[in-house]
Amino acid sequence: MSQLAVKTMASANIEMVPSIEAIVNDLAPRFAARAAEVDESDRFVAENFAELKERGLFAAGVPAELGGMGASHGELCEMLRLLARSCGSTALAFSMHTHQVATNAWRWRHQKAPVEGLLKRVASENILLLSSGGSDWLNGSGSATRVDGGFRINARKIFSSGAPAGDLLMTSAVYDDPDTGPTVLHFAVPMKAEGVKRLDTWKVMGMRGTGSHDIELNSVFVADAAIGGKRPAGKWHPLFHIISMIAFPLIYSAYIGVAEAARDLVVDRARMRKADHRSVELFGAIDNELTSARLALQDMIAAAATNDPGLATTNRVMIGRTLVARGVLETVDLAMEAAGGSAFYRSAGLERLFRDAQAARYHPLRVGTQRAYAGRMALGLDVDEAM
Repeated sequence: MSQLAVKTMASANIEMVPSIEAIVNDLAPRFAARAAEVDESDRFVAENFAELKERGLFAAGVPAELGGMGASHGELCEMLRLLARSCGSTALAFSMHTHQVATNAWRWRHQKAPVEGLLKRVASENILLLSSGGSDWLNGSGSATRVDGGFRINARKIFSSGAPAGDLLMTSAVYDDPDTGPTVLHFAVPMKAEGVKRLDTWKVMGMRGTGSHDIELNSVFVADAAIGGKRPAGKWHPLFHIISMIAFPLIYSAYIGVAEAARDLVVDRARMRKADHRSVELFGAIDNELTSARLALQDMIAAAATNDPGLATTNRVMIGRTLVARGVLETVDLAMEAAGGSAFYRSAGLERLFRDAQAARYHPLRVGTQRAYAGRMALGLDVDEAM
């Protein structure tokens, strides 16, 4: 049986359903066929998300006990890597939903967190979760003002991948608590709620099909009961160690898939012509860099498999994030060089992969901050000072 095989219960019998790998392989040709046009028109990969939804992959990471496919963390990473080989934008945008589901599934299973209702909704209603992590991270963003029964939220959230198709925005805002100081409140906001507006801002160099538009929250009411968590602003919190452990191997699996696609494209074309010594060395260098990225991703996934979130696991994952990004960027850079002048033509497809890979630079922790975190860990210093 494939590693990604999934079982589901039907009545009293076990009914075999297509594996996630089989579903992705079926979708891949259509996703690949749309990729260039989506990129050139700055258009969200709406058709691809509709197919992901139709095939049940929105619930891939929901535990089987709650109605989902019950895929493991490693299987979800593999799903995103495979998707990215055909369309990087689809994989990256989908990773943002997938890591929200996987994080909540981990908390449900390991901490008995009260997230069962959300996970069941993902499975039964096929809802898409949006993340605002790219504009928040430890400091949070936006303001929360205390009103009767809750808070009024004003914020502008950037990098909300999948925004055109999203149902729930998983986000936060900062409340200036008179007793404890700046406090980040975590909550979910329906995209159809009053005061929520998507701003069509996503005109960018790469990953153009992710629909990572800004989302404006204008005096949006969030009830006290809807606040899912609170934490001090700017400080590492147990929740963020869980997020780091679960989310970043998923996100960076997409970049591995992009690099693999670039490598395969130039290798396949090179096999049609006579190779000289210089080009042979270039292809060896490509495989060296891609292998280094793959090994780093494997270690990130292994770190998550320890189920031990904390300072050390976050350090291990974030070192991996830096090494994956480095290997991916070197792979696509060398692929451009190996392909020669033809790589400069958009019709060749390689420059799109090169541009998509550049987004690997910008997720937390960016290299300087990651090095500061790792250095402070090595020296036994307070890692909050690295932020």
